[in-house]
Amino acid sequence: MSGLSKKRPVVDPRRVTTIRSGGPVDGPVLYWMDRDQRARDNWALLLAQELALEVRQPLAVAICPDPQLAAAAPRQYGFMLEGLRQLQGELARLNIPLLFFSGQPEEQLARFTGRHGVAALVTDFCPLRRHRAAVAGLEKRAGIPVYEVDAHNIVPCRVASPKLEYAAYTLRPKITRLLPQFLTEFPRVRKHPWSWDEAEPGARLPSSAKYPVPPSLRPGAVEARKGLRAFLSKRLATYYDTRNDPTAQSQSQLSPYLHFGQISAQRVALEVQREDRNIKSQEAFLEELIVRRELADNFCLYNPHYDSFEGFPDWAGKTLHEHRSDARPHLYGLEEFERGRTHDDLWNAAQMQMVLTGKMHGYMRMYWAKKILEWTASPEEALGIAIHLNDRYELDGHDPSGYAGIGWSIGGIHDRPWFERDIFGKIRYMSYGGCKRKFDVRGYIAEIAKLAGR
Repeated sequence: MSGLSKKRPVVDPRRVTTIRSGGPVDGPVLYWMDRDQRARDNWALLLAQELALEVRQPLAVAICPDPQLAAAAPRQYGFMLEGLRQLQGELARLNIPLLFFSGQPEEQLARFTGRHGVAALVTDFCPLRRHRAAVAGLEKRAGIPVYEVDAHNIVPCRVASPKLEYAAYTLRPKITRLLPQFLTEFPRVRKHPWSWDEAEPGARLPSSAKYPVPPSLRPGAVEARKGLRAFLSKRLATYYDTRNDPTAQSQSQLSPYLHFGQISAQRVALEVQREDRNIKSQEAFLEELIVRRELADNFCLYNPHYDSFEGFPDWAGKTLHEHRSDARPHLYGLEEFERGRTHDDLWNAAQMQMVLTGKMHGYMRMYWAKKILEWTASPEEALGIAIHLNDRYELDGHDPSGYAGIGWSIGGIHDRPWFERDIFGKIRYMSYGGCKRKFDVRGYIAEIAKLAGR
């Protein structure tokens, strides 16, 4: 990479993609923090500081969130804002200002870099359409070197595989082979020795008061680390046996923190590896944290139709098309789904859990999405409703894992053909009766009813 010295870099160059090359860095460095909103354990921030230290220049962090997020997902916006407020204090102690911008990132950041003589821009890797379009816009507008760092995946997405993977079993050996090279301890970010001259170069953080967050999870990196410690000490040991039981409360509850990057998946994996009381539980959790999460990033990076029917595998599209005209036992619209007013008390409870807490148990997410397919007029309508509800109410919405998970449930993503049946064709089926055989359905419904004050 141009701009870095020949000495051994702090950040593995394989994590870094040069979006726009340029001459040597000779001025301030800006890190556009989008997906990885933390100061600790952040390869992108470490690279930005490495560039700035090399030329003895100031460093700043910019936040420019999706301008549609506040309206589309207010609870996510509030969760993010409160996390950023805490992050701002942590960065200030490192002599690194946090700058907040409203609007389209490619416009706001290109304008800012030109006005303030920024010499290089670093950003996070994200496979989603919005971020990739903004990065492409910055490549054209900024006129300075732009580097993208995969600080979200343990094995960088582009390094793990250069193509769309069919399923977990095709990606797993590739990640397993590379994991020892990348699952390493982090250096610490230093207190930056050169101060940014501008007192208020960006807008103030908006108040989060208008965007209340469900009380089930408190935002921020400190709470994320507390949550990790609680999971390790209280729930990891039983994770293997109880992870698919929505009444067991055995899941990590870390997905919103991972989604906003308030904690690093790499840090979580390092800490889980140190817990060896139940090797089966450790392996099962790391499979979800690493292989399944990184498979979702692979899916969204290499499949431009990751949120549409066109993104389904050929066999799934064919079988769903063949069963379009099958009679549906029930048909519901968006409003009935959103209010949890179906004939199925288990589905309604799952929907209410999501609305009330911003979280739905992973096993119920599969049942929830599959029933939307069964009770809508077309797979396209089902996919649209599932994505809308997930992205509006889940604290970890607008995430590759959400698109891959819904795609698995409705469109056979990362799955194989099963026995053919009405409506679903060869898409894997889930039933109320199957849930009753796996866990205490009545207990789960009663628990959600208590949350709802019924």
